Amino acid sequence: MFEELNKGLPSIPSLGSYRRLSPIKKHEMRQGLLFISPWLLGFVLFTVLPIIASLIFSFLDLSITDGILSTPQWAGLDNYIQMFQDPQIWTASGGTIGSIWITIRFGLIALPVGILLPLGIAILMNSPYLKGSMFFRSAYYMPYIVPFVAAIFLWGGMLNPETGWINRGLLWLGLPRDMLPGWANDINWVYPAYVIMGIWGIGNAMLIMLAGLQGVPTELYDAAKVDGANIWHTFRNVTFPMISPVLFYNLVLGVVGIFQFFLVPLVVNNGTGRPGGATMFFNLYLYKTFFTFQNMSYGSAMAWLLFAMIMIVTVFLFGTARYWVYYAGEGRS
Repeated sequence: MFEELNKGLPSIPSLGSYRRLSPIKKHEMRQGLLFISPWLLGFVLFTVLPIIASLIFSFLDLSITDGILSTPQWAGLDNYIQMFQDPQIWTASGGTIGSIWITIRFGLIALPVGILLPLGIAILMNSPYLKGSMFFRSAYYMPYIVPFVAAIFLWGGMLNPETGWINRGLLWLGLPRDMLPGWANDINWVYPAYVIMGIWGIGNAMLIMLAGLQGVPTELYDAAKVDGANIWHTFRNVTFPMISPVLFYNLVLGVVGIFQFFLVPLVVNNGTGRPGGATMFFNLYLYKTFFTFQNMSYGSAMAWLLFAMIMIVTVFLFGTARYWVYYAGEGRS
C-alpha cells in the first residue's frame, strides 16, 4: 500500500545518490538548502535545542532564587516522582480536584461546543436559502482576527457581574438581581463564561468546516434525495462521512488546545485559580511553576508530562479514526 502511495512522489536523495546527481541538480539542491537555511537555523535554535534542554533540566535540580541561577545538581527521577505525588496536580487541598482533572472537566464542556457549534453555523452558511451568506461568513470570521488578549479584556467587561452588558440585559428582561450569574467570579459559572469567550473565536473552525461541506459532491445529495432519504439520513450517510476528515482535524486541534489552555484564566482571574481553585488549569500551574516560582527542573518535568498526555490522547484519536473517518478513494479491508 505504501509503495502505491509513494508512486510519483519525489524522494530525498541519500549521500550515494547525491554523488550521482548531475552538476545542475547538485546546484539546485544547494540553492534550495540555502533558501531554507534561515528556517532550519531558527528551528534548531528555538525549537530543537529548547526541547533537548527541557529534557535535561527535568533530571536536574535547577532553580532561580533572587535572580541567581542555582548550581545544577543531578536529581534523576526525583522531579517526576514529586510530580506524581503533587496534590496540586492530582488532588488539591480541601478535597478539590487537581489541575489535570480541572483541565479535563473543562474540556468535556468546551470541546463539544467548539466542534458542534461551528459545524451548525457552517451548515447554516452552506444553505442555498440563506440570503447574504457572504456577509455572515465575514462577520463570523472577523472576531477571529482580533488579538486574543484584547478579546478577553472585552469579554471580561461584558461578563462583569455588576456592570457587564450581559447581566444588565438579564436585569432588563426581568431576572432578579440576586439570581444574576457571577460568571468568572462564581465557581458554578466560570466554565460557561470561559466557553462564551471561546465562542467569540470560532470563525476559523467554521470556515474550515464550511470548506469541507462545500467539497461534498452534489451528486451524492441528488442520489440520496432520489432514494428518499430525509435530512437526518442525508447528514448521517452523506455529509458526515464526507466531512469526517475536517471534523477529525478540528477535534485534534481542539484537544491540544484544551490541554494548553491557560491564557484566559491568566488574564481574567490573574492566574490565581479563583474562584475556589477551579481555574488552576494544568498549563497555568506549569507556567507559574516555571516563570513565577522559577523552578526550572520541576517545570520541565511538568512540560514533559503535558507532552506525554497530549501524545497519548492524540495517538488514541488517530487509532480510532479508522473506524469513523472516511478519506475519498481510500480502500478498507
